[in-house]
Amino acid sequence: MPLLDLNKLSNGLSKTWTGYLRDWDRTLRSASHPETTRYNYLLAAAQLARYLAEYSPDPDADDPCEVTRAHIEFFQAWMIETRSGATALNKHKGLQQFFKWLMLDAEDIDRSPMERVKQPKPQKKLIAIIRDDDTKKVLGTCKGKDFVQLRDEAIIRLYYNTGARLSEVGNLSLEDLNQDTDSAHYHGKGNKDRRVRYGPKTARAISRYLRARAKHKGAELPSLWLADRGGRPLRPNGIKIMIKRRGLSAGLTGVHAHRWRHNFAHEWKRAGGDTGDLMLLLGWTSEDMPRHYGESAAAERAQETQLRMGIGEHV
Repeated sequence: MPLLDLNKLSNGLSKTWTGYLRDWDRTLRSASHPETTRYNYLLAAAQLARYLAEYSPDPDADDPCEVTRAHIEFFQAWMIETRSGATALNKHKGLQQFFKWLMLDAEDIDRSPMERVKQPKPQKKLIAIIRDDDTKKVLGTCKGKDFVQLRDEAIIRLYYNTGARLSEVGNLSLEDLNQDTDSAHYHGKGNKDRRVRYGPKTARAISRYLRARAKHKGAELPSLWLADRGGRPLRPNGIKIMIKRRGLSAGLTGVHAHRWRHNFAHEWKRAGGDTGDLMLLLGWTSEDMPRHYGESAAAERAQETQLRMGIGEHV
């Protein structure tokens, strides 16, 4: 099942909002924005439209061209109260892109209502990671020789071993794997490709899966990951659901692919790895990301140093 279903996303919205979202999505697709980016952008605009329809007494709220700075600020405050500052910031960035498109591409507004709306300041939290012991529990649910067990172990090990994004592993094709060099060719955000090596355990899990895949219905398909039935590809959204289910089976909540990305960056920084190399491996172009991810590793290093020094324990 694809992540982005525009009909579902715009269900219940006015014809005006629905039409604009459809036009904007066409522009995003033509600019080669990945599906996850398009989904997050369109979701922000759709959520604004729903908020205005439910809470705004303004009859013009069913037309995005009539949205004002006050509308945006009310919506942003509501997002902070009902979700979080981080979620509100995510919506803010999506709406910036929407009204920029409405002004510059569609040419239906003269000024963006986002022009003087301040970005929300999310509370700074240490990045949540998934420890090796918990990953071992999740992998423990994949023990066996059935097609699904072999497939799921290979998928989870690839996330764990390379720190890739959900879509990067989920959209791999057979041609993206090189078993001679034990590496995967990831197609990252903004059409930024990179090749990443993986270790012996991951290589072994992938080889076992590929042998099972060759006998499975749909083996002729170019997609690396196949659904357990129906001879069709397993999409990133299906992988997302699978990982959550595996986590719950292991007695864990909040398990998702991005937590292994957090773990990769955390362990890399904790071991004193080079920031530039980490950026290359994880497909980052801004140093803000490794700095953000590195804070949890710095806190852990400080705690380890504190224990080693034994301050206050010598009397």
